[in-house]
Amino acid sequence: MKTVIKTLLFTLVLVFSYTANAQKFPDLDPSPMDAATYPSNYKVSDKAIKIIYSRPQLKGRDVAKLTPNHEVWRTGANEATEITFYKPVLLGNTKVKPGTYSLFTIPGNDEWTIILSSDINVWGAYTYKEGNDVARIKVPATQSKDILEAFSITFEESQSGADMYMGWGTLRVKVPFTF
Repeated sequence: MKTVIKTLLFTLVLVFSYTANAQKFPDLDPSPMDAATYPSNYKVSDKAIKIIYSRPQLKGRDVAKLTPNHEVWRTGANEATEITFYKPVLLGNTKVKPGTYSLFTIPGNDEWTIILSSDINVWGAYTYKEGNDVARIKVPATQSKDILEAFSITFEESQSGADMYMGWGTLRVKVPFTF
């Protein structure tokens, strides 16, 4: 009898412990979140800029249809891209204080408008308000012979600060930040 009770108790413990630990986790996001920093070297902990964005994939689609001209874009997928400055920067002629901002863009054939907005923690560009713009700059859009399947952002050092590069498909956009 003791053996039967021990077996039942053991079985109940197993059943309840499995149920308590069986979590449902979502599948991998098709547009995974990523981050880029300046300086890019992981050995340098004193960063000037950090950007967090989601990386949509082309999957046979056309960049021009995914980023329609003259429409505000969240600059990635899912939540609006957020950029943090750890020191004052200039975007064009506008002084930007240290802090976190949403990064929106308005694509065009030959140039893109880059927008820093004080609205943060927003989904997409659905609630974008021009009145909350902190800075805007127009930058050239160019083409590359290399194709990027996933939307990507990286930084490179420049003479006056850092250049942020955005690329997707053959599209390339360079955004200069001055320190």
